[in-house]
Formats: sequence, structure tokens, C-alpha cells
Amino acid sequence: MTMRSPLAPAAFPALPEIAGVTRRVARAQYKNWDRCDLTYVELAPGTMVAGVFTRNVCCSSEVELGREQVKGGSGRALIVNAGNSNAFTGYRGREAVEQIMDQVAAHLGCAANEVFVSSTGVIGVPLPKDRARAGVEAALTAEPCSWEAAAETIGTTDTFAKGSAASAIVGGQIVHVAGIVKGSGMIAPDMATMLGYIFTDAAVAPALLQDMLSEATGGSFNSITVDSDTSTSDTVLLFATGQAGNAVLNTRDDPGADALYAAIRQVALDLAQQVVRDGEGASKFIEIQVTGAVSDDSAKRVALAIANSPLVKTAIAGEDANWGRVVMAVGKAGEPADRDKLAIRFGDHWVAKDGLPVDGYDEAPVAAHLKGLDIRVGADLGLGEGRATVWTCDLTHGYISINADYRS
Repeated sequence: MTMRSPLAPAAFPALPEIAGVTRRVARAQYKNWDRCDLTYVELAPGTMVAGVFTRNVCCSSEVELGREQVKGGSGRALIVNAGNSNAFTGYRGREAVEQIMDQVAAHLGCAANEVFVSSTGVIGVPLPKDRARAGVEAALTAEPCSWEAAAETIGTTDTFAKGSAASAIVGGQIVHVAGIVKGSGMIAPDMATMLGYIFTDAAVAPALLQDMLSEATGGSFNSITVDSDTSTSDTVLLFATGQAGNAVLNTRDDPGADALYAAIRQVALDLAQQVVRDGEGASKFIEIQVTGAVSDDSAKRVALAIANSPLVKTAIAGEDANWGRVVMAVGKAGEPADRDKLAIRFGDHWVAKDGLPVDGYDEAPVAAHLKGLDIRVGADLGLGEGRATVWTCDLTHGYISINADYRS
């Protein structure tokens, strides 16, 4: 991994072991690099699965197959390839995925559609079948590894390994939730914005598991943006091994269902924000909060217009309190807004209200806020009760350098 992001957490968190989840890594050498680049996760029989996927119409075979596989509700294994996205590779790409699925299924004695595959990296290069076969073979017999090793292995331009965990009480049993994610560029909401994998030992019916993941995604993975670009490979999968011993949760009304959902959402939000903190070239983590919109959906579209504005992002990178750019972004969002009711703030400091600068505006405290690493921007539209929060990062020269040299 390259130089660690200045927004990174101090260390990889301590994640609990999830009963029924075994992680292994290997070297398939999809690129000319000295590191593991294939992750294999074996899941206990009876594990349930839910998933959300990119809406990019040029998606990979991994995504196409995954969408169909989650309908079956059962998962026995996960393979993640790093360094090659296997997207836009036609029948050769699909054959490589099916080869992996068949290889793992033969090893486990399960159905091929219970083996989920994700790939991330350069678009347009078919996944080499020989390297994939050798890498999978090595992974199947490798020693179990830590969560951190698995998180490092799925990364590409990431500068730090990302993980998160939470717990809940379900039916008198303690259940655990742990997750890892990769992503730092080509990040924008449209499901799922990167590769993320969340695991729990709770027993949950597939339909409820899917409902929980889809809802948690809205306020986490679908509320972040680095560069407004939605990848061809984005996937988030949620696996429930059922090893905790709780009675199977079938509906949101079952005792403990809300507690489990809260834990899943907490992990999803933490992972999503870590992706933003590792945004390519990022030097500042930015929270955009929009209030007073005509609806929550409208507020979110306005918030994303602000978060995706290169002018807003570069101003914050330069620590410039140019609130006029926020006004511009609100106005171009295509949502109901009234110039003479609009209010803008940086941190806790209102800079404009009712369509003009606040009386006695002092830029000094705003400038001081912008010198920090965590920046908060607010816009109140004064039209209704709609509100939304999204997270992004600034846009620096580092983003250009990373992406200009990506295939070098």
C-alpha cells in the first residue's frame, strides 16, 4: 500500500472471530507486485447471504452472477481477486468466474452458485484463468489468516486496511458483526460504491437479511462519494452463519431484530466513512448536512450536488471559506430551493442567511475550522422538514497523480 492517508484511523480495529467464518489469502499474481491478492472466505453450511450491487450497466460478470446468486439466499464461500476487475471482458471474463466457482464448489462439496466471486482493479483485461486456478488452489489449503490480512489483500489503491465490528443481544444471545471493505477511488453512490463484506453469526432468514442490508446501505454506502464515479464492480455482501444459537429472525418484529440491524448499520456506516477517509489524495474528511428541504430524497440530492462539486472540494482542499461555491451547488442540484431562504454554515458558524451574508460576518473562525482534518458544511433550504447527510473528501493534486499513473 502507498503512503497512509492522513485521515486514517490510528490502527486496524480488533475484530471478533465470527463462528462459521474462516479467512485465507494467497498470491495469484494478477499484477506484478509482491503481495497477496486473492482472498478466500469459507462459510459454514447453512450460511445465509444478502447482497447489493452496482447499477453501472457496464458491470462485470461477477456482478451479473452475484445478482442471481443472492436470490438463492445461501452462501458457502467468497473469493475476492485484487488487481484485475475482470469487467468489460466478455465471455472470457465470465468463463474465468465460473471456473473459480466450480473449483471452490468441488473442494467444499457445495453448489457452484453458493460460491461468490468479486474482482477489483483494471477494467478491460480478462482474468487470467491459469493464475486464478493456481491462486485459488493455494488459498484453499493456506493457513487461516487475520481480519487485517484479509482486508489488506482485497485492497488496490487503498492506503490502509479497513475493518469494523459491533455486537447485539438477540434472543438472549450475544451476536457479533464484523466487516471489511476496500475502496478509495471510483466511489459514488449507486450501490454499492466499492467491495464490502459483512459477516454475522446471527441466524437470520434471507429475506430479512436482504431487507436489513438494503436499508443500512441507504445511510452508509449510498451516502458517500469521492469522485462521483460508480464502479463496474461494486458489491456489498452480508453473510449470516447462524452459529450464535439464537432463534432464526424472520421479521423486523422478532425480538432482537432491531438490535441486530443497528449493529449492521453501525458497521456499514463506519466502513463507508473509512472509504471516504481513504479517498484518493484526500487530506480532509467532509460531512455535508442539508436541512429544510421539501423531502429527505430532495435533501440527499442537494447534499450530493455539494459533495460532488469540484469547486467546493478544491476550495476546501485550499482551506478557502468560499461559501459562494456551496450556494452554486445548491442552485444547480435541480431541486426546489429559494435563494432568499437559503442559509450556509461551515462548522458551527453560519456565514449566510436569507440569501445574503450574515451581519458582522467574521471569516476568522471559519478559516480556523477549515484548517482541521474533519470539515462540516451545512445548508438549510428553509422549505420543509427534509434532511440528509452525506460524506465526501476534498479534491487535491494527489487524486490526479494516482489516477494518471493507475496502469503504470
